[in-house]
Amino acid sequence: MRILVTGASGFVGSRLVAALDGEGHEVRAMTRRPERYEGVGTPVAGDVGDEGSLRGALEGCQVAYYLVHSLDDPDFERKDAEAARAFARAAAAAGIDRIVYLGGLGQDGDTLSRHLRSRREVERLLGSTGVPVTVLRAGIVVGHGGVSWELTRQLVAHLPAMVTPRWVSTRTQPIAVADVVRYLVGVLDAPETAGRVFEVGGPEVLTYLQMMTRVAELQNRHLFVVPVPLLSPQLSSRWLALVTDVDVATGRSLIDSMTNEVVVTDDAIRSIVPFEPMGYDEMVMTALVERARERRRQAGERRGGWLSRGARR
Repeated sequence: MRILVTGASGFVGSRLVAALDGEGHEVRAMTRRPERYEGVGTPVAGDVGDEGSLRGALEGCQVAYYLVHSLDDPDFERKDAEAARAFARAAAAAGIDRIVYLGGLGQDGDTLSRHLRSRREVERLLGSTGVPVTVLRAGIVVGHGGVSWELTRQLVAHLPAMVTPRWVSTRTQPIAVADVVRYLVGVLDAPETAGRVFEVGGPEVLTYLQMMTRVAELQNRHLFVVPVPLLSPQLSSRWLALVTDVDVATGRSLIDSMTNEVVVTDDAIRSIVPFEPMGYDEMVMTALVERARERRRQAGERRGGWLSRGARR
């Protein structure tokens, strides 16, 4: 099957293209700079802000994965809506059989954050031209390179003691990035998933405080937390920008969403794509090991560069 993956160089997309390729699919990796793409699959030029480029990227494909967002932009709601409309039109024009989208958990009856409202709007807009959409909604996705995970890891690494707002007591259901990819690939073989919304999560429901505490314990650290109920989202996002490398705009969007409980209420996906998801400790250790390997690889490349420059002198 010929498949287009948007966001192919991203946190989930890079792992997805490798998994799809391993299953024998012909994968097109959409990127704005195909000449710089070094991942799996065939790079193809495409930009969600340019509908013409989308039509070219989608031509001849049967399925398209939509994994892009503008969360780091203060105007992300408008930009993501415009991008979803353009992609839906291009997918319909190209005769795509199905779009698969990774959205966010959260109950529609709640007062959803801007971020989660935007994810819901993207779901709706992707299906607005009649192309069936399979939606997988996830909460915190744990894996090396994921923004939400990096926020958690860096807070624990940098702050043995921290002042925290009310969102640390909000419940979530973290899931390993590898398990998200298994679900994304698995729905391809289940035609009954077309046009449906599924919720995905790991086996444990935890508060953000419990998540951070467990990360600290796995690294033999002690975490001392002082909750401050009146710490505003704006102050929280600026505080995060000081102690992590998450930018203020992204931090604000994530913190706004942390006031919403993101827990699986319907596990229908488990009977369609059956496997046992990783427990929280296992997904954390997997992410930490992957980070350590990446750091060793980068250190080796730097040493190789120094040796090479020294030999030329």
